[in-house]
Amino acid sequence: MRADQDRLYADVQFLTELQPARNYRNLTSLNQAADYIKAEFSKLGCRVTEQAFTVDGRRYRNIIACFGPAEGERVVVGAHYDVCGDTPGADDNASAVAGLLETARLLHAQAPQLRRPVELVAYPNEEPPFFATDDMGSFVHAQALHEAKVPVRAMLCYEMIGYFRDEPGSQRFPNEALASLFPNVGNFIVVVGRAGEEDFTRRVQQLMQDSAAIDVQRINLPDSLALARLSDHRNYWRFGFPALMINDTSFLRNPNYHLESDTIDTLDFRRMAEVVNGAVAAVVALATE
Repeated sequence: MRADQDRLYADVQFLTELQPARNYRNLTSLNQAADYIKAEFSKLGCRVTEQAFTVDGRRYRNIIACFGPAEGERVVVGAHYDVCGDTPGADDNASAVAGLLETARLLHAQAPQLRRPVELVAYPNEEPPFFATDDMGSFVHAQALHEAKVPVRAMLCYEMIGYFRDEPGSQRFPNEALASLFPNVGNFIVVVGRAGEEDFTRRVQQLMQDSAAIDVQRINLPDSLALARLSDHRNYWRFGFPALMINDTSFLRNPNYHLESDTIDTLDFRRMAEVVNGAVAAVVALATE
């Protein structure tokens, strides 16, 4: 069973057509997104829960789907479902939510004999004004795991997995040092880990590459660098959990980042499906080894 491009498209379409935009102010749309994610998870016979929390008098929800045993060292996969401002957020971050939902569908369809729990989590409040604060949904989730003394084997964060280009020079870099390490064509996905977790990042990259018909690159950066901390994985680092981000390089490639032009027609669903195929293979391996 492989990732289905049509299902990915349908998920992105639903999320990007919500009006008003699913940002932190528009709770009706944000809750419609959460309800959609919960409904899709609930079709799969897994354990589905909500983790509610309040910020500035508003109630937000993490939506969680659990596969495998109830106890044990956990493998977490996450993606945020809110958008920045009034943008449709196709790549940022409907692509990742679609990837998360398709991961759940493939775990259900493949039915691997998981030795460890796999927890899929959809978060609100990744975008400003909550980014890098304790009001991020991912902080709430990571803190709860820490306080409950739940061991975490790995956390994989889907963040913008849908924008790819084949033109020379379509991949930009912030400096020459990084440019020397990667192709200058934006047709790869990158696994971003922190310095000191090179073995973990390399393992996930290799597992993804073995199962995905797309070039999978990797990099480990000091977690003090902004480029290393662009999404929800940052909050798992805060509690000492091994975590990484699966990313199409965001604004270094996608000119539609945080703009109204971040629309569904700009995405490459064939390559997005391959990213999911690779990530699912990595998740299954981490949960069965």
